[in-house]
Amino acid sequence: MMQTTAVVVGAGHAGLAMSRRLTDRSIDHIVLERGEVANSWRTQRWPSLRLLTPNWQTRLPGHDYAGDDPDGFMPAAGVAATLASYARLVGAPVRTRTTVHTVRTAPKGFEIRAGDDLLRARAVILATGACTRSAIPAVAAGIPPSITTLTPLAYRDPGQLPDGGVLVVGASATGVQLAAEIHASGRPVTLAAGEHVRLPRTYRGRDIFWWLAATGLLAERYDQIDDLTRARHLPSPQLTGTPEAVTTDLNTLTAQGIRIVGRLGRIISGVAQFSGGLANACALADLKMNRFLNRADQWAVTHGLGDQIPPPHRFPPTRVDPRAPLELDLASGEVSTVLWATGFRPDHSWLDIPVRDRTGRIRHDGGIVTGAPGLYVLGLPVLRTRASTYIHGAAADTEALAAHLHSFLNVR
Repeated sequence: MMQTTAVVVGAGHAGLAMSRRLTDRSIDHIVLERGEVANSWRTQRWPSLRLLTPNWQTRLPGHDYAGDDPDGFMPAAGVAATLASYARLVGAPVRTRTTVHTVRTAPKGFEIRAGDDLLRARAVILATGACTRSAIPAVAAGIPPSITTLTPLAYRDPGQLPDGGVLVVGASATGVQLAAEIHASGRPVTLAAGEHVRLPRTYRGRDIFWWLAATGLLAERYDQIDDLTRARHLPSPQLTGTPEAVTTDLNTLTAQGIRIVGRLGRIISGVAQFSGGLANACALADLKMNRFLNRADQWAVTHGLGDQIPPPHRFPPTRVDPRAPLELDLASGEVSTVLWATGFRPDHSWLDIPVRDRTGRIRHDGGIVTGAPGLYVLGLPVLRTRASTYIHGAAADTEALAAHLHSFLNVR
């Protein structure tokens, strides 16, 4: 049996950032990774995927972006290479190809069964991320067997799809990017859109993430957010990290020839039925976008930036086709593939400690797991701030949790 002070599960950006923080505090630890460093970026991301955040924002403890394209958007392979380089930079003690089978409580800490080994640790940090499994709704059970179904974790490129039309369900960042990419391959695409977050790629000459950071929105703490549960379940904004930094929203998709319908409600006898509330969903997304742009304009005035950048402007409201169908017969041959861009969820099924709620999500207070002293979780949306959703947010999250862990060990 191996003894160590702390075990970090997962060698993605959050796990590696935590390793750096533990090393800085001279806390003995091991990082366990089921595959290679940045495994999900290597095996569960389609090649054309790029980060939503600009390169200048891709930073971790002790590492800032130093490339020649700070305003570009890093592709999946670039993220994997960056994290592998970071692991070497910080000397992270990663044990690759070591699958964690169980984590349970033990006297004076935890017992971890990983690979063929048994480890004991006083603390465990769960850093396996929020996108381990696709969240597929129950309505999927009604899909006819003749239809190919796919999730973004298995998607690679349009060439793997059968001939015919594609129904993309979900209009978050994933849904709009895949709808555009598949449509560009020559396939007819229908996008089912429910609640979504609309933002422009750039505003007044600055990337939208510059504004999100400058106005303080990304720095909002989890304990300052009125409806934290809702904030943690919001879909990712309709943004794509194209080299041209173009805006991708329902208007641009409609202009490309993609058919937009309402939220997929149910499937009865092979017929998909869509909500008639698309116009309301779009109006609400437009309202929230303009509310943030008002906040950005006010910030620019307050900080004396108003005369140094282009003037304020607003974007056309989302156009909704009144002829958008409310039903689609999936057995008619019009659609051959359904792609579920309906979000992701973490997988902690190997955690043999009663700290999950009825939905399977870990109960925690800003990453400090409730009811299990010495157990922490990282890499979840809005963990400690709104920035936690993105790579750079791990810097502040790991600093806070490493400080808490250090105090915990001292008290013990």
